Amino acid sequence: MWVQVFLLCISCFTLSTLSQTQDRASLHRSNDRAGHCQYTFTVASPEESSCSGNNMKPEVDGVLSRLTLLEALVSRLIAGEDGGAGTAVGATEEGLQEAFTQVTGERNQLQQDKEQLNRQIQGLQRRLEELSAEAESLRHKPCQQTHRPASGIRVLIKGPSQSEVFDNILHSLMQFSFTLCLSDPAYDIGNGAYQEMKAEVAEVPASHLFPEGNFTGCGELQSVGDPVMHKKADSITGKYGVWLQDPEPLGDLYTNKTAWRINAVGKDVRQLFAYEDMDQFSQGFPMKVLVLPEPVESTGATMYRGSLYYQRRRSRTLIRYDLASEKLASRSDLPHAGFHGQYPYSWGGYTDIDLAVDEQGLWAIYSNNKAKGAIVISQLDPESLEVKRSWETNIRKNTVANAFMVCGRLYTVASYTAPNTTINYVFDTATGEGRAVAVPFKNKYRYNSMVDYNHAQRKLHAWDNFHMVTYDIRLGRQG
Repeated sequence: MWVQVFLLCISCFTLSTLSQTQDRASLHRSNDRAGHCQYTFTVASPEESSCSGNNMKPEVDGVLSRLTLLEALVSRLIAGEDGGAGTAVGATEEGLQEAFTQVTGERNQLQQDKEQLNRQIQGLQRRLEELSAEAESLRHKPCQQTHRPASGIRVLIKGPSQSEVFDNILHSLMQFSFTLCLSDPAYDIGNGAYQEMKAEVAEVPASHLFPEGNFTGCGELQSVGDPVMHKKADSITGKYGVWLQDPEPLGDLYTNKTAWRINAVGKDVRQLFAYEDMDQFSQGFPMKVLVLPEPVESTGATMYRGSLYYQRRRSRTLIRYDLASEKLASRSDLPHAGFHGQYPYSWGGYTDIDLAVDEQGLWAIYSNNKAKGAIVISQLDPESLEVKRSWETNIRKNTVANAFMVCGRLYTVASYTAPNTTINYVFDTATGEGRAVAVPFKNKYRYNSMVDYNHAQRKLHAWDNFHMVTYDIRLGRQG
């Protein structure tokens, strides 16, 4: 706006000057020596009648120079500075409008919070008044003399589904009684005016009070806890693999605290990492690296009684590797078993043969042409790897993500990627029957490629997308 005012002032000044001098000024046009048109602006001097030479030329040049600078200044103001000022003013107005809107919104929110707090305060005040009145009523109500105890309250604890609070209860509970008087603290108990309440607790065997989580015998799977992460692999070779602890170690060289790990990504997997305990395992400090005599296929290996059991790459051959002597102890082909992608789990990974251990020994979980892709369970001799007995289930292997054995029962996991999935099927080798179940199971890291049971710890070991985790499990009683 101020630029327009400035231009208007200049125009007025110019017009005023022209009006004052138009009667005394003259403008001449002529060609110079070079043929260019030349304008001459002449103003008569009121003081001098004549002038000699060319003394007016410097003054005219100065005036022209100042006019040129003035035109340049006006052009720059019109072209740039005015637009910049307008933009700045617009931006400032927009910013002020936005700030005003934000402040208005915060004010409204604070007003709503204030009203809500006022309502809560009023509710608390009403509740306080009610409690005060109730306390005053109890304070002035004397304890009445009773000549006989109030009716006994008989409590029968039926177990076995009791809280963990009962874990340390003795093998039986004796009857007991107690007295209670609700009166003013200044009331004289010595006068005998009090109420008595007796509770009787029936004697219950302590075995019925222990929660199922402490039950150490065999039974059907009831629940699986949340995964606990112990180690995360730090390279692409650790996306999936095997990690284990021997539930029944032999000798003094390795114990049940020793942790074992195989990174299963690669064409020629032979390295078996040994860690002294779980602390060293979590920190990634192996105490020894063993080189296996034959390459490992996928994530179906297991550990049992001082030996590593695994499937040889691109074959149905099973291998028992003795950890103490670091030698191949025995090998045997699993009859008619599919291998290298014929009957894998749903996640793939050439998981055709999955070896497992539970309270009843060594197992192989696989399929063959006769079963047409359904899971076959075979119990193996842990020394010779020969098949002792087999069962055919009615669930297809490629429809489940993984499987494991607990107390002679096969359990399958529905999905390897769903964060909240289920253990969806159980097959009991004792009865030869299978059925659907729905035990919640969590894939916290969304790519669970290995699940194995350790019956000594009563835990599941799993490898979930670079993460090595364990799950606590709970079993129910037989029958």
